[in-house]
Amino acid sequence: MTRPQALLFDFDGVLLESEFAGNRQIAEFLTAAGHPTSAADSMANFMGLSGTHFTQAIERWVGGPIPAGFFEARAIEDARVLEEGVEAVAGAIAFVRSLPADLPRAIVSSSTTHWISTHLRHLGLADAFGDHIYSGKEHVANGKPAPDLYLHGAKQLGVPIEHCTILEDSPVGVTGAVASGARVIGLCAGTHCGVGHDARLRELGVTDIAHGFENVSRLLGLEPATA
Repeated sequence: MTRPQALLFDFDGVLLESEFAGNRQIAEFLTAAGHPTSAADSMANFMGLSGTHFTQAIERWVGGPIPAGFFEARAIEDARVLEEGVEAVAGAIAFVRSLPADLPRAIVSSSTTHWISTHLRHLGLADAFGDHIYSGKEHVANGKPAPDLYLHGAKQLGVPIEHCTILEDSPVGVTGAVASGARVIGLCAGTHCGVGHDARLRELGVTDIAHGFENVSRLLGLEPATA
């Protein structure tokens, strides 16, 4: 495979092992509020969403207003996670550290830059992306599943989007990534990626699927990372 001119990374579920725990917390809260929800339900319906897309999805699921205390509980959980940190997706740290120094890279995530930067420090990757950390909440008017954030990241790197490769794990993210015109690798390496997750990403237009970062290296024509 030809090496891309730039790499664009989603964050939660690609580098950070946060998707399963976050969706489990949502499921537990909704269930306690009288709306039975499993972690699998949460991941199927809410994973990768943010802002109004997220709130509208919750409202559809519960069939009405979001239960009282939901956002307060989310804020408490987020603060705890920011303080304690979260493990990296298996192989992610070694992969990022193995990237050629001259290969431009950026993070393009629905999370806030504070969330991303804090967790990068926890992972020992504080300097891995320089200033190229972009949030769908802060840098574009239309976040995922729109392609705008990927286009913004490519523009900031000075690389045409068609010469970029995007690493995405969620159906929401993949939808925007495919629409951007970049090459997309559907990463199914996180604990939230159950049976059939790869097929779901293929249905959205992804042709390259990686079940681990060693597969990503091969798809990109890079030397496999060593731990």
